[in-house]
Parts: sequence; structure tokens; C-alpha cells
Amino acid sequence: MRKPRARTCPICGQPADAADIRPFCSARCRDEDLRRWLVGAYRIPGPAIGGDDDEDGDQERARPGEDG
Repeated sequence: MRKPRARTCPICGQPADAADIRPFCSARCRDEDLRRWLVGAYRIPGPAIGGDDDEDGDQERARPGEDG
């Protein structure tokens, strides 16, 4: 029978044994991961959301009530 593989914390690489904060080794690393998600450091690839056809931003958008 195989020995269970030791899991490591994805933030710092230390052993992650605490079941209540898995896959992290500590609350600090868990909170750091949350912070990274909140500031946009992690992104899920996919199509842009919003329907903005001008991806490079070189055209001005018409303001409501203005023609042309």
C-alpha cells in the first residue's frame, strides 16, 4: 500500500496538514490567497465580458444623448 503523499501549501510550500484550512498550512496563507483573488492577481481565462468591441481602446465611446 502506498504512503499518503504529503500535501504542500500552494502559497508558501510548507506541509499543509490542518484539515480545517486545507489546502493551506495556516490562516495567514489562506488569507493571502483570498487577498490575491480580491485584487485580481488570479484570473480565469476566457472571453472578455461586457460586449466592448473596441479591445485596444483607440475609439471613443458615444455618450448617451450625443449623436455620432
